[in-house]
Amino acid sequence: MAEPIRGRGWNIAWRTVRPLAIFLCACVLVLGILATAWTYLYEHYLMPPDPTDTTAVEFVVKRGSSVSSIAKQLKEADLVRNKGVFQYLSEFIGKGHQLKAGTYELNRAMTITEIIDILSAGDGGTDVMKFTIVEGLTVEGIADSLVEQKVFSSPDRFLELCRTAEGIADKYDFIQDVVDAADEGRSYVLEGYLYPDTYEIYVGSSEETVICKMLDRVNVIYGVTYRSRAEELNMDMDEVITLASIIEKEGLRSSFSKVSAVFHNRLKENMALGSDVTVQYALGVKRLVLTQSELDTNSAYNTYLHKGLPVGAICNPGDAAIEAALYPDSDYLEEGYLYFALTDPETGELAFTKTLEEHNAVVQQYRPLWEAYDKKNQQ
Repeated sequence: MAEPIRGRGWNIAWRTVRPLAIFLCACVLVLGILATAWTYLYEHYLMPPDPTDTTAVEFVVKRGSSVSSIAKQLKEADLVRNKGVFQYLSEFIGKGHQLKAGTYELNRAMTITEIIDILSAGDGGTDVMKFTIVEGLTVEGIADSLVEQKVFSSPDRFLELCRTAEGIADKYDFIQDVVDAADEGRSYVLEGYLYPDTYEIYVGSSEETVICKMLDRVNVIYGVTYRSRAEELNMDMDEVITLASIIEKEGLRSSFSKVSAVFHNRLKENMALGSDVTVQYALGVKRLVLTQSELDTNSAYNTYLHKGLPVGAICNPGDAAIEAALYPDSDYLEEGYLYFALTDPETGELAFTKTLEEHNAVVQQYRPLWEAYDKKNQQ
């Protein structure tokens, strides 16, 4: 017997509506999951500790306090639910280095952003100063810059703390890892981790305070995304920072990813990196042309004598160099570039080649320019 027309109409309508109904149900399910996740995150990490308690709580920020120590104080005073969230959020919105000393009236009904705004506004004190660290400076270069900017009167204590990280390493897991590795021949534990940026501090802040501000900043820059990418490359943080420091010294920002690709290709081929800047760091010289005896220097930083990455970073790289270390140019990777050479000492332009013969031809062509540049800068 033929199916009733009415029944056929219902089946046709259902077949038409069914995909839309499934899609809507899926959307509702996803929205429900997202709402549940957001509620959990908000209640456990972002919500004020007690939205109904507006009782004033005196909160004192001492001079020289780092954002991590302030976050710890806030958690201990039950003014935030999670110290890590406060630290990362304050850095993310650009106010982590603006938190000022003073005595504040806070309460447990305040949101994290309200607390950040109050602490960054400060108490009207006038003994605040700023200092700037540029990309590519070594620890010793930063020490000289800090003295020049009148942050410190002497570089000695700063350099000693950078050498040993005593009293600092236990506050940062990534620095403690460097200390625990106890790599022989490493000049400064903190080389590579003093993030170049502009910072605001109170006049008279200690060396520990200044260092912790820079370490707090690099800890935020080198976040979850960078850590995940490093794992994909089978690299740890110190290896990434070390590679980034070489990239920072070797090329222009526009060529960072290509320089990175060359080094990644050489590491993959188990070739020596052969980077002059690592030898320059070991010798403490800035000349472009190095003698053979200098290239034979017995140092854990000499990437002509030792395959792989040097014992540690050779400067303090910026975010662009760190990103390049993690994301080398894909075309140069695939095409197998293994060499580069400086073509213009004044601008930093580089020529990239695939074979040793091509590289040697470039070196022969431009070496006179390097020698002339060295001669001019030594006069």
